[in-house]
Amino acid sequence: METNVQPVKKPRLEWLDAMRGFTMILVVANHVAQIGFLQSAKVSSSLPFLMLFRMPLFFFISGFLAYKASLHWDLPTLCRMTGKKLRIQIIPTVVFFFFFAAVVKPDFATGVVEMFHSSTKGGYWFTLALLYMFLIYYAFAYLESKVKWQSCIPILLFFVVSLLVYESCYLPKYFWWANGYRGTLPTTFLNDSSLIQVMQYMPFFLFGNIVHRYWHQAQQVMDSKWFYPVIVVLVVFCTLDVLKWHTLRMAWTNLPQTLAKFILLTIVFMYFRHYDKYFTRMTVIGNSLQYIGRRTLDIYLIHFLFMPNLPGVGSFFQTYRHNFIIDTTLSVFIALLVIVFCIISSNILRVSPFFKKYLFGR
Repeated sequence: METNVQPVKKPRLEWLDAMRGFTMILVVANHVAQIGFLQSAKVSSSLPFLMLFRMPLFFFISGFLAYKASLHWDLPTLCRMTGKKLRIQIIPTVVFFFFFAAVVKPDFATGVVEMFHSSTKGGYWFTLALLYMFLIYYAFAYLESKVKWQSCIPILLFFVVSLLVYESCYLPKYFWWANGYRGTLPTTFLNDSSLIQVMQYMPFFLFGNIVHRYWHQAQQVMDSKWFYPVIVVLVVFCTLDVLKWHTLRMAWTNLPQTLAKFILLTIVFMYFRHYDKYFTRMTVIGNSLQYIGRRTLDIYLIHFLFMPNLPGVGSFFQTYRHNFIIDTTLSVFIALLVIVFCIISSNILRVSPFFKKYLFGR
């Protein structure tokens, strides 16, 4: 008897695809500024702010999409989903990891070793960390399905635990893996495996999952008259404390930064949902952002190969600081050019069904 119930696909939320595209642009723009312009977050007028929510937003979207209400979590489903995710995340990452080392690094062997022992993996940490998150979530969803009574308690407990682990990454006084720790204990395993990024971003993945699970209730909260004004006022104070005041820096488990990350991604999410009619395929900007949003894996894997080499731009902004509009616009403009080249390269490779399946997952 067939036990695996195939889920009924719901219509895609077009504005969500557009938001994925917007987030991808921010990610590439950040890499253009940091890698291409050699800008430091300490002197950039845009990087510190954008870095607060760009990656949290990416993981939030991934967690949101990971929840599928109609999916029956039996053992065959768990194995099928796990196998599919391993193929989609591992093969492309390994291929482009070595290709990047061969093309960009002066010495291939040295470059591979350096990248492997770095927690960022030359930039390819994201697909690896996201794989960990999906595998952890799949295991959780399978175990949760075995609980006879339906409740929000398991996912909320999971979220709280992930928050505690996340906050430990910002308490160097107590944890050797935390940012700013000055002791001598090694962090080799966490760096080599990129698990440190899972610890730092898992709460945002689960936050997105919870929002999707309780979508009706989440919409009621977002549509209430008080919610948006309150979080805007709160995020202004939190962001100012993170970027300028530093009154609670590394205190109270870095509370202002944590709140700023969650609130800023929520504001972006609410913005795209509120103006959803502008992000449909019937509009130029909506269709363009959706196209980028559906090619996020392709763009992420390829864009490191097209980073500009313009350190003079970073030197310029170091001399002429506090130019948020110019700083951001230039990074985004170059990022869009990089994305165009990524999409062209992706389309060339996608001519082959083999490359389409094993390099880009579909």
